[in-house]
Amino acid sequence: MTRTKAVIIGSGNIGTDLMMKMIKYQQNMELVAVVGIDPESDGLKQARERGIATTHEGIEGLQKLECYPELGIAFDATSAYAHKLHDQVLRAAGIQVVDLTPAAIGPFTVPTVNMTANLDAPNVNMVTCGGQATIPMVAAVRRVASRLPYAEIIASVASRSAGPGTRANIDEFTRTTANAIEKVGGAEQGKAIIILNPAEPPMIMRDTIFTLSEGADEDAIRASVEEMVAAVQKYVPGYRLKQEIQFERYGDNNKLTIPGRGEFTGMKTMIMLEVEGAGDYLPSYSGNLDIMTAAAKATGELLAERRMAAAAS
Repeated sequence: MTRTKAVIIGSGNIGTDLMMKMIKYQQNMELVAVVGIDPESDGLKQARERGIATTHEGIEGLQKLECYPELGIAFDATSAYAHKLHDQVLRAAGIQVVDLTPAAIGPFTVPTVNMTANLDAPNVNMVTCGGQATIPMVAAVRRVASRLPYAEIIASVASRSAGPGTRANIDEFTRTTANAIEKVGGAEQGKAIIILNPAEPPMIMRDTIFTLSEGADEDAIRASVEEMVAAVQKYVPGYRLKQEIQFERYGDNNKLTIPGRGEFTGMKTMIMLEVEGAGDYLPSYSGNLDIMTAAAKATGELLAERRMAAAAS
């Protein structure tokens, strides 16, 4: 069966790492073009060396490429601002979009949580690196609890692995991640914090997730979290628990007061993760970027499989 032709827009670190994954681990997609705006970027250089079509003229240059009419999927690894125009152009051409920016035009998508719900969407959004790492844990707690009044995530990444695109999107990162914690993770209220750690040597990505839940015991939460970790590891092998899950129970005799939300009784859970990158292009400490590209590829593979099945029927 003919594989779905795909393009990567953005030849920076994220786009280039995604390119390497698509070349090394081919499944349902064929990468036929890489788009950038800097003709000297390493991403475009790497693509040219592998015989992949390239342009440094952005979305306009993509439209001029011979392969453009054959494209089925486009990965956008640029910026939230640029993605708005890209989405309009690509949708008009019938090209399904996987958005790696915080633009959040399409539905939030986390492969292990809600991928099957968005297979027909013209644009799917990969939330953020912090969202891809932590939302599966929030969802793991939510699926065994009767309520999840609150979830908070803290994503700590190496300063070296946060390029200009990441830094320019910090505000969008916190808003988008918090929103997705609620919409995808199932929390009634979500909060996200990102820390750029300048430590040398660079540390790998570490995430802390706090949840306040009702109606679930420790064993159920622990089992659900471990099952979810195993699911994420299928496309991000370096995703793992840093230590044992911590629990604290609040009862009628020691209620937790939440500013603006009143008193809480139930279970407080703390989950600590680390994400080590696969080293396909970026250093292994760049787990924050690796989980985005790995999740985007996993999403693209499912979209391509769906498109090929529809074409065959």
